[in-house]
Amino acid sequence: MTVPLLKIGAVLSTMAMVTNWMSQTLPSLVGLNGTAVSQAGTSESSTLFQSSNEGWQVYTSAQVPDSKCLCTAVIPVQGSCSRDLRSRQLQQLKEKQVQNISQSMVELDLRTYRDLQYVRNTESLMKGLDSKLKVATESQKNLNAKSFQELKEKMTELMPLIRVLDQYKADTRTIVQLKEEVRNLSGSLLQIQEEMGAYDYEELQQRVLVLEARLHACMQKLGCGKLTGVSNPITIRASGSRFGSWMTDTVAPSSDSRVWYMDGYYKGRRVLEYRTLNDFITGQNFVQHLLPHPWAGTGHVVFNGSLYYNKYQSNIVVKYHFRSRSVAVQRSLNAAGYNNTFPYSWGGFSDIDFMVDENGLWAVYTTNQNAGNIVVSRMDPITLEILRSWDTGYPKRSAGESFIICGTLYVTNSHLAGAKIYFAYYTNTSSYEYTDIPFHNQYSHISMLDYNPRERVLYTWNNGHQVIYNVTLFHVIKTSGEL
Repeated sequence: MTVPLLKIGAVLSTMAMVTNWMSQTLPSLVGLNGTAVSQAGTSESSTLFQSSNEGWQVYTSAQVPDSKCLCTAVIPVQGSCSRDLRSRQLQQLKEKQVQNISQSMVELDLRTYRDLQYVRNTESLMKGLDSKLKVATESQKNLNAKSFQELKEKMTELMPLIRVLDQYKADTRTIVQLKEEVRNLSGSLLQIQEEMGAYDYEELQQRVLVLEARLHACMQKLGCGKLTGVSNPITIRASGSRFGSWMTDTVAPSSDSRVWYMDGYYKGRRVLEYRTLNDFITGQNFVQHLLPHPWAGTGHVVFNGSLYYNKYQSNIVVKYHFRSRSVAVQRSLNAAGYNNTFPYSWGGFSDIDFMVDENGLWAVYTTNQNAGNIVVSRMDPITLEILRSWDTGYPKRSAGESFIICGTLYVTNSHLAGAKIYFAYYTNTSSYEYTDIPFHNQYSHISMLDYNPRERVLYTWNNGHQVIYNVTLFHVIKTSGEL
């Protein structure tokens, strides 16, 4: 009897140790794995990859009942790009693998919990049996047939525990299999994510090109509109004196990003040509042009490779061709004031102001015949002949600066702080109106203000700072569909 009793005691002691380990380890193992799989399956499919019907939508030139023309691009929320094929694969993975794993984990968790409760319920029985075995081992002489029968009966009650432990062994193998399935699933998701990411980048790049082309076409169709707002100023550089001008070519192709810089408002002849805007910002990579005649004012423009400016101490307008470094043509602007006869309110020999908009080349000036009111003239850019003129009725000396957008002259009421766009003259209808468009004059002294139709921004020289403003235009189309 001694040897069997010792073996039974060793088995029971080992069973107790196993039971204790299982009660501490298995529930946490199952719970953590079950939660991890469930969360991974849910977050990967719902956060990284949105539904397939979410995508880019572009609306261009949409005519609505009140004749407004809309140019709108709607893009998906960041991170929600999806591909139908990859989404279906992910959906299949979720349904076939993630759900199966989740169900297996749930079943395993329930069974483990149930069996663990049984083990815990037999704990007191095991302790009682262990106590009796110790007594029997220490004093086998006191062990009689009745006591042995009691031990046998209690051992019979513990026999189902063997099947429970066998099930734990099976569950351990299941856990290993599930672990491998989770590892394989994770690898599959990562591979699809990488493939999907590369596919999305190429697709997104192509969509961006298409979108840019469509928006560019929309902007070309809606080239003209009424000014409704001016952005806050964007300072590009701080350089030069208090007065000057800077500009880019108003009709050059987009690949031509040269910047021209003319410091000062009279007697100047030195024009700096920077290769790019970045070069202008850093003050590097420029060439110098020395004009044959000095300039007056700051109302110069670069139009199709040539500089248009007012010759100092005269009403002669000059077209200087940069490539040939020569004067292409010059002509007297008859009756136009010069030498501070009819400048803007800031002075600076700003009698003649060249401008370019979507319709071509303009000159803004005034004469004695129209009592100092602003005259707007369309000019032939090749011959400098006046094609047509309009008398706006607005006194030039009361204007801070002005610019033209889509044939409409916009006038600021001051060159100092507190300025706003105060007056608009429409050449297409020969009519005017007073406006109230906010205009933030950050450095409090504007001596040059010009619109660039290619970039749709305002270029400004503001107290030794080179500044740009974005503009907001309201587009209206006729019922015929023409602007």
